[in-house]
Amino acid sequence: MRKELFKFIKYALLLCVAACLLIAFIPSVYDVPQLQKRKNTQYWDLPTGSKIAYTLVAAKGTKKPHPIIYLHGGPGGFVSNSHIKSLAPLSEDGYDIYLYDQIGSGLSDRLTNIKEYTADRHKKDLEEIIKKIGAEQVILIGQSWGAILAILFIADNPQKVQQVIFTGAGPIQPFRVDLRSTTPPDSLNLRNPPYSNKQANEKSKSVRTAVVSFWAKAFGKKLASDKEADDFQTHLNQELNKATVCDTSKALKAEGGGGFYVQVMTVQSFSETKDPRPKLKGLKMPILIMK
Repeated sequence: MRKELFKFIKYALLLCVAACLLIAFIPSVYDVPQLQKRKNTQYWDLPTGSKIAYTLVAAKGTKKPHPIIYLHGGPGGFVSNSHIKSLAPLSEDGYDIYLYDQIGSGLSDRLTNIKEYTADRHKKDLEEIIKKIGAEQVILIGQSWGAILAILFIADNPQKVQQVIFTGAGPIQPFRVDLRSTTPPDSLNLRNPPYSNKQANEKSKSVRTAVVSFWAKAFGKKLASDKEADDFQTHLNQELNKATVCDTSKALKAEGGGGFYVQVMTVQSFSETKDPRPKLKGLKMPILIMK
């Protein structure tokens, strides 16, 4: 009887392992919106090897000498029609406005070697983009992760930036872990959000996505196609958007365009990012922070 029970347990465990492997390695399909191309999209082929999609909203009237470059969030975000619509009025004041999809997301190319998705790669892409534009100085608008990218760029290229705007800025990397234990004053009347990023991730993840993410970070390889991985990113963004509002019923519907591998690998690269703070110390530059 004991031998039969042992045999049953052994085969049951083998079946469970086989089932997990099947779930982990069978591609998933997500019913999510797909990336929509725009007629006015243009492309830069950069010396870094990046093919970057961008939209130019041309200045009207007397052109200002400093064009605006919008750096979207993420990593793995993208330029949406709403971004273009929101910033387009600035062209009425004479500003050329460039909005580009960072490598690995939006309409820009995906890299074969995902180990190349690093914060430093994004910074070098931005350096080459400004050379392509041909402006002596630019105005940067950095949203969330885009603010982190702007800081990394400014640290090495302060002479290239006339002024900068941060919206919903992410923390300067490397992140100061000691700040996590800082208790905010009661006068701020802070309260817990009704829905958090952690809840969004827990609701969206699966055995398959966990293995795909692990495979990418551990081995620098794509276990899932870019199409499958990016569709999951859209699926995840649908949940993450709920964490940005007080009333989850008013969360924005996710659009196709996010990049999964660039998000995972760029965040992993933060641990190797050189601290830009020493270079920023004493730097004088007009900065507007909107939170």
